[in-house]
Amino acid sequence: MEHILPHAVAVLAFFLVTVFFFSPVFFENKIISQYDINQGVGLAKSLRDYRAATGQEGLWAISAFCGMPAYLVSINWSDGPIIGLKTILALHIPHPVSNIFLAFLSYYILLLSFRIRPWLSIAGALAFGLSSYMIIGLEAGHNARIGAIAFMPLVMAGIHLAFSGKKILGFGVTTAGLTFQLRENHLQITYYLVLIVGVYGLIRLIQAVQEKKLADFFMTVLILVPAALIAAGTFFGQFWAITEYSHYSIRGPSELVKPNATKGSEGLDKGYAFAYSNGIWEPMTLLIPNFYGGSSSNSFVQDQNSNTYKALVNSSDNKLANQLANYTAEYWGPGSGGAYYGGAIICFLFVLGMVMADKRYVWWLVPLSVFSIALTWGSNFSTFNYFLFDHLPLYNNFRSNTFALIIILFAMPLLGFMGLETLFEKGLTKDTRRKLIIAFSATGGVCLVLFLFAGLGGFQRAGESQLPPWFVSALQEDRKGLLRSDALRSLAFIFSIFILLFFDVPRRVTAAGFFLFLALMVVIDLTVVDRRYFTKDNYHRKYENAFTPTAADEEIMKDKSYYRVYSLVEPLTEAHTSYYHNSMGGYHGAKMRRYQELYDSAIFRNRQQFISDAQSGKVDFEKYNVLNMLNAKYIVFGPDANNVVPNPAANGNAWFVKHVLNVHSPTEELRKVSELNTRDAAVIDDSAFKIAPETFDSTSQIKIVEVTPPYLRYESESSVNSLAVFSEIYYPKGWHATIDGKEVPILRVDYVLRALEIPAGKHVIEFRFEPKPYLIGNKVTMASSWIVLLVVVGCLGWSFKKPERQ
Repeated sequence: MEHILPHAVAVLAFFLVTVFFFSPVFFENKIISQYDINQGVGLAKSLRDYRAATGQEGLWAISAFCGMPAYLVSINWSDGPIIGLKTILALHIPHPVSNIFLAFLSYYILLLSFRIRPWLSIAGALAFGLSSYMIIGLEAGHNARIGAIAFMPLVMAGIHLAFSGKKILGFGVTTAGLTFQLRENHLQITYYLVLIVGVYGLIRLIQAVQEKKLADFFMTVLILVPAALIAAGTFFGQFWAITEYSHYSIRGPSELVKPNATKGSEGLDKGYAFAYSNGIWEPMTLLIPNFYGGSSSNSFVQDQNSNTYKALVNSSDNKLANQLANYTAEYWGPGSGGAYYGGAIICFLFVLGMVMADKRYVWWLVPLSVFSIALTWGSNFSTFNYFLFDHLPLYNNFRSNTFALIIILFAMPLLGFMGLETLFEKGLTKDTRRKLIIAFSATGGVCLVLFLFAGLGGFQRAGESQLPPWFVSALQEDRKGLLRSDALRSLAFIFSIFILLFFDVPRRVTAAGFFLFLALMVVIDLTVVDRRYFTKDNYHRKYENAFTPTAADEEIMKDKSYYRVYSLVEPLTEAHTSYYHNSMGGYHGAKMRRYQELYDSAIFRNRQQFISDAQSGKVDFEKYNVLNMLNAKYIVFGPDANNVVPNPAANGNAWFVKHVLNVHSPTEELRKVSELNTRDAAVIDDSAFKIAPETFDSTSQIKIVEVTPPYLRYESESSVNSLAVFSEIYYPKGWHATIDGKEVPILRVDYVLRALEIPAGKHVIEFRFEPKPYLIGNKVTMASSWIVLLVVVGCLGWSFKKPERQ
């Protein structure tokens, strides 16, 4: 019973902290307002409706970007056993709040695997799950990222258990942890996990060579490889689908030859990938959250006691004051704003771990921490990061390099609590007291220096020097105050723990009391900062619809035919249109590359031309040839009914063309599609597709008769063989076309559209989306999921029955 008690207390503590922090979810029937998730709901609406109506998966998202594979929008895979295991592990806590609870639990198991006493591990686990990185990520709606992070510690725990002698238990924990981690489907976080595991393995290999235990090292590796393969099997279908699609997404190679690029260049554009880069001093927020003033969304005008507010109120020029109110952000750093706070206490313990923990773990975690900070600098440390972007395998597929901060946030509590465990094992000696002083000086000393000399900082963002001096002076004073306040705050937390340890209070009074106090202080330290970014305003009622139909939506929905809507208002960063209509836009970080390229050139020009024509009152819909070929039957520029502009020149769902223009490269194809009347002609890249000489019958007809996400049916009639163009996005993997039941090749025309050569006569034309990654991969996923369940139950049962020596 005494062995179970601390674990039961730990689980109860994690549950209570989760309930306390997210109390509106549990007591007010609310859910978290998450912008990215809301946009995802908009994109997935048609797929969910199809699933509810038929019980089948739509597989193709027809309502976003004129159509794209649904792999990264909404697909349910046959991994029921994994879902069940996760639900049990999360104690049925609702998603996505459960991700924080699971982060607590996983990190607790990680600390236990490194032989940190259970009562101490509780504080370390709480520190990991409550870092503002996790809370800000949850607030933003990055559920997959936070979920993937939550299981990183469990994977590492299993690997470490295997290398520490508990091979069977390690095999089971690794299998479960990696299965859960992969299921979250955030490969960027998995990439960082691979880096962590890779450096750990290197350290273990060096140790094995030194101790002449290479046989045991490779035996452990051979045990862990099947664990990884079984876990990968549960992700086989998803990985196959994502890998296949990524080649055709903006993360894949471009077929265009640009002035400063080469044909087939892989990965994201550097400007896009490093759009969010930390300033060199930004990691100081790990210790002092308001080092750069906190969130860019917070304004000093919200505080009537601030110097800035008073200066604006006392200004004699009200017009100027109102203009300056737009420049009162608390944040003044070079990044995007928002502090990723690791905790003052954790920073102190991290340094303590550097000087006290086992050196093999110091050499594992400290270089990784430095490396992660360098990654977050992005374009502000371009020599290093651009080199990695060009040469580190697969790294150029990821953006938001600030996500790499999770590596140091993973490392800090682990090394810190290993150092604290070592301190308790050795007791207070002259040497351990000296190391305590070093840790306090390195962290508390920095806080003290910043508190005393904060006035030496500039506290100005780029361009603010052009503002009135009296206003800038008030801004600087307020920002200095934020820094000083948080520096003193962090110093107080560090000092409280340092004093208790330095004077051996845990041994003089009671260790249990100290562990409770430490956990409480960690929770208070982190939650107070978390509340700056996550408040009651971040919730809404459970059944509130984030997409209330506008008068414009209702006007358009009177049309029951199959068409598309083009919103002029942020078309590539909103999903409201996709919720109610088939949209030319949407909200997604992995759009199809050809569609993005078409948008950046031809669609954008059509958009600008339409706006210019509308402003002059001379709209000619025949000119907007790309909007017409994408069947943009309605153009919307606002929420009112009179903000809907019907497009009578839209080409419709399919049409026969009079002639075909042959070009010899994708670059020529994209250029020519902007110049054609797409209703009469089509452009085809003859380096990729060949067609017979075209003929045309002016009386020919083709119409769509059935539409579902994975299936389209048309009927055609023509007296001659003709080329039919379909206003559907061409995707070479998974789509099959038949004419009267006989499969025919799908051609690509007009850079992004499908086309078929249709023989004379009456015909039934069908398109079916039958992607192998789902049809085959889903079966592998289902079988592997059941194997995981058997492995986890078997390994846990064996380990409890026959405990292994560590």
